Amino acid sequence: MAKIRAGRVGEQIKKELSQLIQSELKDPRIGFVTVTGVEVTNDLSQAKVYLSVLGDNEQKNNTLKALEKANGFLRSELGKRVRLRHTPELIFKFDESIAYGSHIEKLLGEIGKNEDN
Repeated sequence: MAKIRAGRVGEQIKKELSQLIQSELKDPRIGFVTVTGVEVTNDLSQAKVYLSVLGDNEQKNNTLKALEKANGFLRSELGKRVRLRHTPELIFKFDESIAYGSHIEKLLGEIGKNEDN
C-alpha cells in the first residue's frame, strides 16, 4: 500500500515542480528543463527528481547548480501546494535515458543503412 501512495505523491510532486520551475524560478542559469520523473521513498522523506535539460554539458551543470541553490524555495513552495506532514528532501539528477535512447536509435539507423548496401 505504501508503494501506491509513494507513486501518487511522486506524480503530484512531478506536476507541481514542473510548474514551479517553469513559472516561478527567475534564475537565468536555468535553461529548458523538463522534469521526467520523481521517485519517492516509501517513508516520503526523499524524492529523487529526474531532469532532462536541453543543451551542452556546461548548460546542464549551470542548471543543476541553479536548482540546488533554489532547493529551499522549491521545497517550501512544494509544501504549500502538496498537503503532506513533511515535505520530502529534493535530490536532483539528470535523466540520461533520453540521450541513451537517441544514441541507440542512431546506431540502429546506421545498421539499417549498412544492410541496404
